[in-house]
Amino acid sequence: MSPVATTPAVRTEGLTKTYGSGEALVRALDDVTVSMAAGELTAIMGPSGSGKSTLMHLAAGLDAATTGRSWIADAEITALSDRALTLIRRERVGFIFQAFNLLPTLDARANICLPLKLAGRAVDADWFDHVVDVLGLATRLTHRPGELSGGQQQRVAAARALITRPTVIFADEPTGALDSAASEQLMGFLRCSVDDLGQTIVMVTHEPAAAAWADRVLRLADGRVVADERR
Repeated sequence: MSPVATTPAVRTEGLTKTYGSGEALVRALDDVTVSMAAGELTAIMGPSGSGKSTLMHLAAGLDAATTGRSWIADAEITALSDRALTLIRRERVGFIFQAFNLLPTLDARANICLPLKLAGRAVDADWFDHVVDVLGLATRLTHRPGELSGGQQQRVAAARALITRPTVIFADEPTGALDSAASEQLMGFLRCSVDDLGQTIVMVTHEPAAAAWADRVLRLADGRVVADERR
């Protein structure tokens, strides 16, 4: 029996991003076509200026491409109005940034549930408990960010990204502000979110230790994909 085809979580077609014009033209991303499967952790690597962050920002709808197309699941985000794109990001996309971006006046529980509150959606108690359990945060829910370690804050940020059950989570250098022990712990939790929760994660990183947790590594140089490695 042939395998059942599934819609990729993220797909780009001829994605290009340029700045300036004429002799001052800078090509940050150059005709990138790539498909990222659902239920996998994909790492995007490359030296500074390679286009890895640009690719993530365009694929996530955080920036507009100069030319080309991009999809999140079956929704072509390059064809959407600003309002429709905002809704797609709210309903289908989660973000984990190097800066945790937690609200200091809210405890961990409120920070985790904030995206649902902003969207006017109720909290699924069973899913909340499951995410919190996987991330080992059950005893820290009443603590504010200032009362948490860096690793705990990053796990709260990961839980906040997971709570809406997004199609894909984009993680931008998620271990960049953590020491080696906290980095390994966080990557273990992200790996669990893929294996145990069925999450799709696209992660930009310059750290080989973080990329080692991925199912797939895309390597960029000069705005192009130069290697596609399966782990």
